[in-house]
Amino acid sequence: MSGFVLRVRKSLSATLILVIAVFGLAGAHAQSDPLPSWNDGPAKLAIFAFVKDTTDKSSSKYIEPADRIATFDQDGTLWTEHPIYAQAAFALARVGEMAPQHPEWKQKEPFKSVLARDNAAMAKFSEADWLQIVAVTHAGMSTEAFQKIVKDWLATAKAPRFDRPYTDLIYQPMLEVMKYLRTNGFRTYIVTGGGQEFVRVYSEKVYGVPPEQVVGSSIATTYDNKSGKPVLMREPKVFFIDDGPGKAVGINLFIGKRPQAAFGNSGGDAQMLEWTQAGDGARLMMLVLHDDAKREYAYGPASGLPDTHVGTFSDALLLEATKNSWVVISMKNDWKRVFSFDP
Repeated sequence: MSGFVLRVRKSLSATLILVIAVFGLAGAHAQSDPLPSWNDGPAKLAIFAFVKDTTDKSSSKYIEPADRIATFDQDGTLWTEHPIYAQAAFALARVGEMAPQHPEWKQKEPFKSVLARDNAAMAKFSEADWLQIVAVTHAGMSTEAFQKIVKDWLATAKAPRFDRPYTDLIYQPMLEVMKYLRTNGFRTYIVTGGGQEFVRVYSEKVYGVPPEQVVGSSIATTYDNKSGKPVLMREPKVFFIDDGPGKAVGINLFIGKRPQAAFGNSGGDAQMLEWTQAGDGARLMMLVLHDDAKREYAYGPASGLPDTHVGTFSDALLLEATKNSWVVISMKNDWKRVFSFDP
């Protein structure tokens, strides 16, 4: 970790030690630790301080239960996003399954590169290339049919490095945070740039987040009752992109209230944290820094780590986090464990 990040963490640590002294959080922590997968430090203490501030009726920062909302990005914040997003892996697998019905794909990009397993070419896919792939692999069917395909894929697909189902690669410390917040009256929402219907397939089972509390990107759907059985058909065109500024828009559109806590890991989450911080009262903004190559991955220019197009944690984001007192979670230093299993 760079000296710059260390200075930020030391500053936060000094502040939070004072908080503990005033509010007696150390005693409560010693009696029962709701975050056992976290190492003691400023990140963990920030969570405790926030919950105490917002749930203690004697506090000037108290929040009524009906208004307690926390939002979480998914990819890179709640589960592993490397070497590619799980939904991207799903889309590529679908191309292979559908290829026999589309012989023209052997000579047509971007499908040609997918079928040839040309990783170098796929690494250079543009947003337009991915939109083509999503259009054919995610549309032309009902929402029910799509969700069954996703469920079936998740039952057999495995992440390449760990050789485990994608739904095993959930960050145990973040599951504990979600549970801790819910125990204290917060509603936890997933606000993701990934597909809304894709995530809704497993969100409740994996995260304890019901489908109606998943806000994500979506394609257009239309109502169809031609067969006498009403269905919602998925169309090959974008309806809403829930990323970057779209996350703040999506929160307002689908949740209708500003959150008090927001968790992310990349530049695509910055506006969600900005929108959260702009509200009144106690606020908690946290960013996961992937700096643990041994147990997971290390990437992003922040702290001198390699750059990547998947979940970039840029120097600019680190500067914004420092300026706005957002808490940077070091996966390497703040987490005792990453997954529920030992990698």
